[in-house]
Amino acid sequence: MALLIFIVILVVLIWVHELGHFSVAKFFKVRVDEFSIGFPPRLVSRVWGETRYTFGLLLLGGYVKIFGENPGEGTGDPRALTSKNRGIQAAVMLAGIAFNLIFAWLVLSAGYMSGLPAAASDNALGPITAPQVVISNVRPDSPAQRAGIKPGDIIERVETGTDAMVTKTLSTNSQADAVQGFITAHQDQSLVIAVTRNGEELTFLAKPEEGIVPDRKVIGVEFGDVGILKLPPHLALVQGAIAFKDLTIGTAQGLGAFFGQLFVGRADFSQVSGPIGIAGVGQDAVKAGFGTTAIIAALISINLALINLLPIPGLDGGRLLIIIIEAIIRRPVSTKVTNALMLAGFAAIILLMIVVSYNDIARLVG
Repeated sequence: MALLIFIVILVVLIWVHELGHFSVAKFFKVRVDEFSIGFPPRLVSRVWGETRYTFGLLLLGGYVKIFGENPGEGTGDPRALTSKNRGIQAAVMLAGIAFNLIFAWLVLSAGYMSGLPAAASDNALGPITAPQVVISNVRPDSPAQRAGIKPGDIIERVETGTDAMVTKTLSTNSQADAVQGFITAHQDQSLVIAVTRNGEELTFLAKPEEGIVPDRKVIGVEFGDVGILKLPPHLALVQGAIAFKDLTIGTAQGLGAFFGQLFVGRADFSQVSGPIGIAGVGQDAVKAGFGTTAIIAALISINLALINLLPIPGLDGGRLLIIIIEAIIRRPVSTKVTNALMLAGFAAIILLMIVVSYNDIARLVG
């Protein structure tokens, strides 16, 4: 059921993107021949007005067939996209990206209305309730990683052979500081660390080691106090905008680093998820509740927007690049060149999808 719910969320994200292209094209009186969620074979197909609305079996994307979008199509027809000025053409191409970004902001805002996880150290617009000590990072080749501790684990208890600490009984303002102090005070002893992961309590044994940080022995984890931030609608919209900005900047930086490494042949595909990996993450998010699902949905929507902005033929950014070139040279790019670029772009996208899907499968069976 969780996987089915996440597939519905992906369909909604695709629908939002294509709705952007569709709505702006219609607004500027551009003829839209088809609006499709998913790729053929068609499961449902109906014609209303001048547009065919379809739902395809392959839910790997969607498309809006805009009259005049393809090279050489609709020349001279006033309702063809190519007959409109460059500004309108660019607006139609950017609309899907804009709709995905707006959707990400709104879904994050909805998350804050119902309650989203937030660090107690954040400068939030409201009180953060029910804080817990959550692990945010586990250093590679550290005692914690070797023991099996993972980011997202909630620390419930830390103990040695002679002493123990239960986080829920602490009266201090910062449970995380208290846990850090306990580990530092017992850095020469083995530690039994009890955590909650996906509702299940797990216990690990780790002994602090030198060389991970310069001034003391540690087990190699970073953690902080994380609680729930729930806001009224007007504040949720503002907090959602702040979270949206941070997620968008972080995603842009990550994509920039990946494609920069890809360009020089040093990309780490193990850090990238394709459809299979995204489905797995999404299924876990749905199981975790609405808050986690909202964050994942917003993140995927932002990724979809930014990837489509890339100047790669076959993506919205590729078409936008051609529009900009045509505006500069004041004439259309030849149909032959445009088709060749589109074909090369689609080939590159398919190859990338195959590679990341292979890595998804390798992680599942590994």
